[in-house]
Amino acid sequence: MERQIDFMRFRVIAGVASIILVVASVISLAVNQVEWGLDFTGGSLVEVEYESPANPVTIRDQLAKAGYEGHVVQYFGSDRDILVRMPPQSNLDDKANARLGDQVIASLREVSGESVELRRSEFVGPAVGQELTNQGGIGLLTALGVVLVYVAFRFQLKFAIGAVVALFHDVMITLGIFSIARWDFDLTVLAALLAVIGYSLNDTIVVSDRIRENFRKIRRSTPIEIINTSLNQTLGRTLVTSFTTLLVLVTLLILGGELISGFAIGLIIGVLIGTYSSIYVASNILVVMNISQEDLAVPEKEGADQEDMLGS
Repeated sequence: MERQIDFMRFRVIAGVASIILVVASVISLAVNQVEWGLDFTGGSLVEVEYESPANPVTIRDQLAKAGYEGHVVQYFGSDRDILVRMPPQSNLDDKANARLGDQVIASLREVSGESVELRRSEFVGPAVGQELTNQGGIGLLTALGVVLVYVAFRFQLKFAIGAVVALFHDVMITLGIFSIARWDFDLTVLAALLAVIGYSLNDTIVVSDRIRENFRKIRRSTPIEIINTSLNQTLGRTLVTSFTTLLVLVTLLILGGELISGFAIGLIIGVLIGTYSSIYVASNILVVMNISQEDLAVPEKEGADQEDMLGS
């Protein structure tokens, strides 16, 4: 018989660690929130290329002298590529803010003394940004609600609660890391969160299916022993899936450029946490809720006893 890993031996430690991480994430989100990108806050994004290496500090000073407030200037690839994020300016009306990108590039060309090439200019209005924020939150809550209903019908209510708690755990910790690290949260990161829900749910369903099967098949074992057996049986598949997914995501992060870096980082964090939660969080919830073989017994058809007696 193959030697098994006693996952459930560390369930209390894992549970305490998960609670601490979720609470820390909630506190960070309440205090710091997240660094909302222009997709949500509104404003202009301008990407320019200089002839020679540029200094972001100098460009910040130039824009401040030109009367702009709240701007963020950073490298975007090489030391000649500069990205400028500009929130809506309080001293400008909506039409002027919509042309803010053109004004920024004009100011940079005027003070730089060299050719500045415009690579990209985008504008998102505040109303659109607020609408995206609301719809993004509704999308996440809807996804969790649909998962609860699906797993309850597919398996059993205790499995559904475990799956939703695991998904909530994954999303909150991913958001908390973005909040603590002050990374930009834009539409690509929101897409990554929704993808994390799908990935983690798939992993959890595979584990749940094996747990249900073993509860019906293994009669002389405790629930913890059955869950341990199920986790060991699915461990190889879980690790291979996570490893191959991470290979693709790391490649995207390295070669994909700044535009999808947030998406790649969000998914990398989500895959790592989702792999952990499918082993410990969802299974831990089943133990806490006292899952038993009676919960998963196959209901007998009405009149089955009479049919057996007649057949005999």
